[in-house]
Amino acid sequence: MAGAITPELLKQQRLTRMRITATCLLAAMVGLLIICVILQGDYPALAWLRAFAEAGTVGAIADWYAVVALFRHPFGIPAPHTAIIPRNQQRIANGLGSFVEQNFLTPEIVVDRLRGQNTAAAVANWLARPENSRIIANSVAKSVPALLGSFNDKQVARLFERTVVPQLRTLDVSRLAGNVLTILTEGGRHQPLLNHGLRALERWLVANSDMVKAKFGEASRYTPALLDRYIVNKFVEGIIALLHEVVAHPHHELRQQFDAAIQDMIGKLQTSDDYRRVGKVWMRDCIRYLRREDYYRILWERVRARLSADIGSERSLSRDTIAGTLASLGKSVSEDPAIQRKLNAWWLDLVRTVMLRYGRHISALITEVVQGWNADEVSRKIEAEIGPDLQYIRINGTFVGGAVGVLLHAGALLLA
Repeated sequence: MAGAITPELLKQQRLTRMRITATCLLAAMVGLLIICVILQGDYPALAWLRAFAEAGTVGAIADWYAVVALFRHPFGIPAPHTAIIPRNQQRIANGLGSFVEQNFLTPEIVVDRLRGQNTAAAVANWLARPENSRIIANSVAKSVPALLGSFNDKQVARLFERTVVPQLRTLDVSRLAGNVLTILTEGGRHQPLLNHGLRALERWLVANSDMVKAKFGEASRYTPALLDRYIVNKFVEGIIALLHEVVAHPHHELRQQFDAAIQDMIGKLQTSDDYRRVGKVWMRDCIRYLRREDYYRILWERVRARLSADIGSERSLSRDTIAGTLASLGKSVSEDPAIQRKLNAWWLDLVRTVMLRYGRHISALITEVVQGWNADEVSRKIEAEIGPDLQYIRINGTFVGGAVGVLLHAGALLLA
């Protein structure tokens, strides 16, 4: 909002008020001293007030000089040991970087501070809440269209040639297919799919029995049509009965034969040189086809369009998948102390490694940043932060100086 008061402006206003207060107090001391000098002949008792005013004025001026000398040259005169902060910016930057490195970025300090916290549990509990996992999912999803849109056709082609093609060439398609089949058949996972396929075959036979009869009749021209229909009906009924029997019995002989055939196929895919050569030839032809028809670009455009459309929709599958995965992961970790201990140990080891390798770089970055600041800007920022307290020093110096002046005047009278 226009005209809003920023924190920097508030600091500057407070500094200005304190500076005016301290300066007005100095002017008051000077004015009181002048009055005492003029009237002391008529009122000898003003000697005590004059001593207070003289010492207070000296103290105020001395403290004013000291405060101003930190940030600039008093009255613009480049006196020695003034404008201390601007003139020593490089040394301050080096000292600040070393101070941070030695007192904040040592592995022992950081790791000891983090060791007492169950970071894994805290992060997991935070992720387990759907509203939090949704926040991360939305952030990730929003960045995807911009990331996908940042690649043009030439970059996609270069990525395909330099990254995808070398990986495809070294890919053992035969062994990969064998591994996929192993995963799909492990523990009987393929049995529901087999049942579904058997039922689909039954439905196909029932729906296309007339076509089977017609084809059988065409192949058997010298037999009566009635006999053809009888044979085909019995054949279809027998096949359907066999399918029902296989579906109903988990240990049917045909199932075992099917499983044995699958295992034999897996063994050949994983060990046979002939299958491996066929896989390599197939992959080489596939790469050649993708290059010739420019299908990698078309595939990329379709993937990009689908993802962008899904992410932009109100019921985004991508967002739901990411959010659900994160929430499930957080819930699993939050309920497993063993995993939390492992993650915390990994996290502390990572922090230690980062501190050992990059702690010096972080301090160097601090040094470089401070060195790159404008000297006047540095002085202004530091003065805005600590300037009000320094103005209090000027005020205190005025009264302390005045009190010391009175004490010195009293001592001089006692010794006279």
